[in-house]
Amino acid sequence: MTTPSDSAEHIPAAPKGLAAEARRRRTFAVISHPDAGKSTLTEALALHAKVIAEAGAVHGKAGRKSTVSDWMEMEKARGISVSSTALQFNYRSTENDEEIDNVVNLVDTPGHSDFSEDTYRVLTAVDAAVMLIDAAKGLEPQTLKLFQVCRHRGIPVITVVNKWDRPGRAPLELLDEIQERIGLTPTPLFWPVGIAGDFRGLLRRGQDGIPLEYIRFTRTAGGAKIAPEEILDAAGAQAKEGDEWETAAEESELLSATGQDHDQELFLAGQTSPVIFASAMLNFGVRQILDTLVAIAPAPRARDDVAGNPREVTDPFSAVVFKVQAGMDTAHRDRLAFMRIVSGEFERGMVVTHAQTGKPFTTKYALTVFGRERATVETAYPGDVVGLVNATALAPGHTLFFDKKVEFPPIPSFAPEHFSILRAESAGKYKQFRRAVDQLDSEGVVQILRNDIRGDASPVMAAVGPMQFEVVSARMKAEFGVEARMEHLGYALARRTDTASENELNRQRGVEVFTRSDGVLLALVSDKWRLQYIQKELPDLTLEPLVAAAD
Repeated sequence: MTTPSDSAEHIPAAPKGLAAEARRRRTFAVISHPDAGKSTLTEALALHAKVIAEAGAVHGKAGRKSTVSDWMEMEKARGISVSSTALQFNYRSTENDEEIDNVVNLVDTPGHSDFSEDTYRVLTAVDAAVMLIDAAKGLEPQTLKLFQVCRHRGIPVITVVNKWDRPGRAPLELLDEIQERIGLTPTPLFWPVGIAGDFRGLLRRGQDGIPLEYIRFTRTAGGAKIAPEEILDAAGAQAKEGDEWETAAEESELLSATGQDHDQELFLAGQTSPVIFASAMLNFGVRQILDTLVAIAPAPRARDDVAGNPREVTDPFSAVVFKVQAGMDTAHRDRLAFMRIVSGEFERGMVVTHAQTGKPFTTKYALTVFGRERATVETAYPGDVVGLVNATALAPGHTLFFDKKVEFPPIPSFAPEHFSILRAESAGKYKQFRRAVDQLDSEGVVQILRNDIRGDASPVMAAVGPMQFEVVSARMKAEFGVEARMEHLGYALARRTDTASENELNRQRGVEVFTRSDGVLLALVSDKWRLQYIQKELPDLTLEPLVAAAD
């Protein structure tokens, strides 16, 4: 990281060891149901990578602090994540007695189901996912939904059973649930010593389930520091833990007898999922998660363009924008576009081409982002996530490239299920209101719908979940000084339509057609029974489901 130089525009130098730089990188997301501990795990991973000196979450209601990856005031107040943030850090691991410097790009995602669309965008930018499961609750609805997205996109999944320091279910029962409900064969790499609620350490499994070593943890005050580890052989573990060690060793061998040992090819093919037991709050098992990620998660690979042709990591620079966010720095009121580098070497100041418009784009202000903290980045490589400042022309799904033209497939929008009319409380604030609506629309905070009857003064917001409306209201007031009034609109689902069907659909009771900002026509329908009736009586009308549409 360096400070900006005075040079304005330049082209990148010839790549030096580009493939080697790509191999050092691991880009992944953490996915789970709300309250499974995603943000806490994000902090714990950063702590173990020595990026921060102390975890930001102080557990307990009194004096609770927000995690460093949560930057929005709403996130801090509620203790949830409602936006995705990108954290990049170096992590040194040991492989075959050789120390390797890895670059980790961790994209923290919202867990709340109301923000599924933001998580979906993130999953277009990563090479692997950590699926976080609560030890007491097992697989929950949002976890299942996000796993299906990973399966659809061919993203390998590492499973972490979190909160093992609290009472929970039996470990073998949790593995059975994973296999039965999502069809993945769980292959534990580390097995817990001590039942849920009495987490003593981890047995590192070897071939045929034979214990390689025992990692015994010691608690620290509040879990704010890295938990000390004691490494013991089987004899030492037996002496320390007695029956608890014997139980863990027997269960490990049982897993091998049922074919639940790690196989790298099956993992990358999405047929198995390595499993680690941990407590993010106490920092137990966190180093093992990091070591596993850098050892077995895939490095950046070729990505297919819109024509289905692979863009290799060694091809000239290209990147896809997966997230646009404003309001992260209230002092500067800037707009940050997060791009995932797909190929080539990025150098700050290079002039690239915006594939959607064909216009040049200068990358003078490029940053790596750690929550609210920013640092100028001079060079970056495939797998890295870089923020471009004041990138007003960029939107999620857009492509940037240098030299060799490419355009990657757009990121689909989720099917909205909640709709609300948006109005400014004060007519004197109409200009600020319009600016705020355009800003939040371009970021994808909500989808903005318009038609001739309602006009620009009363656009309709469409969202996956109602909490998105709260984010709109909070940000309009905080960033644009606009008080907004929202009125619920009585529609329950949306379907894509076309101009040939528009007039007839507008004549139907319980239906209204709008134009989304990207030009797509959406028919809003009052309920599924009305939709079924129209599809039966008027089968020639176009009513196509969107991504993750409700049945």
